[in-house]
Amino acid sequence: MMPSSPIRKLAVYAEEAKKKGTHIYHLNIGQPDIETPTELWQAVHSMQKKILEYSPSNGYESLRIKYAQYFQTRCNLPNLQADDILITTGASEALFFTLLSILDENDEVIIPEPLYANYIGFSRSGNIKVRPIATSFENGFALPSIDEFEAVINENTKAILICNPNNPTGYTYSYDELNRLKALALKHDLFIISDEVYREFVYAEQEHISLFSFEDLAQHLILVDSISKRFSACGARIGMVATKNKEVLETVLKFAQQRLSPPGLAQEAAKALFDVDKDYFVAIKKEYQQRRDTIVGLLNKIDGVACHTPNGAFYCMVQLPVADTDDFCKWLLTDFNYNGATVMLAPGSGFYATHNKGKNEVRIAYVLNSADLTQAAKCLEEALKVYCSEK
Repeated sequence: MMPSSPIRKLAVYAEEAKKKGTHIYHLNIGQPDIETPTELWQAVHSMQKKILEYSPSNGYESLRIKYAQYFQTRCNLPNLQADDILITTGASEALFFTLLSILDENDEVIIPEPLYANYIGFSRSGNIKVRPIATSFENGFALPSIDEFEAVINENTKAILICNPNNPTGYTYSYDELNRLKALALKHDLFIISDEVYREFVYAEQEHISLFSFEDLAQHLILVDSISKRFSACGARIGMVATKNKEVLETVLKFAQQRLSPPGLAQEAAKALFDVDKDYFVAIKKEYQQRRDTIVGLLNKIDGVACHTPNGAFYCMVQLPVADTDDFCKWLLTDFNYNGATVMLAPGSGFYATHNKGKNEVRIAYVLNSADLTQAAKCLEEALKVYCSEK
């Protein structure tokens, strides 16, 4: 059965609340309120096309070259070339095509949980089994040990999938952790899919390390990326798959050919984003770090609430003093408002493949400005007082 999205399944209740005049602070979805760089809009306005034609199924070469240059110059991945890249309709399509390209029906992919909810849906579409491996709130969602991985590897295991920095936890993997994954992949002849769409958002003293920097892993690695979060261009739907494994890339291309082509207009606009000055990244990283510090500080002041300080992305998994956050998150939209406002959260259970886990957790996306985050935290604090007194 295809699972509902924990991020979007409560949307109908949110719409009803808005019709009643309730203001909703959307912390349920990773839709930044950061303005998309003007370079994209200027590229759209300056287009001189007479026909909006199909693009090649692997995307315009000019965009693949831009993407490769970005990886070479900004990410210190000199071996990644345009011919290693295939453009997709967002990272979602990249992940879907990749899973179907390297796993057959009843094959298994290991994914540390909590995990990005759509990984489950993509896998079920191909009758692929997700084999979750637990991380814990208590140790900050760090990568499990080699022994824990090897305990779930069997003859059906074909791949490991990670998100780095992680959605939904914000955890960012260290060199040692990635090196352990490399050793596992080489020992057991597994693929690793590395979802790195939040690579620009790593805080404190830590730096993002791409698995693509491990050259001896090249034939085992598939990299997934997107412009959506990096440039606040979620609606453009431009992502990509990159791998040095030509057989994998050729198989991904077969799926890409079936859907004909990625969006042509968005590809033309996306090229301009790779010319954005590096100061842009410095500014938005500073902004997100401020938002992180604001929301984490406020959440941990609320009675019964616990939240780690994430090192990357713009999400955090938060423990609440309630037994069922699916019920609580719905209640926030149907039965509660504080001074005419409420907050929309993503129930934690949807980020686990293991049944009944995450029932006291929510994912919060700190994609609003600090003033709105402050008001949202106040709404949550007042809501918990009411809800806990009623239950």
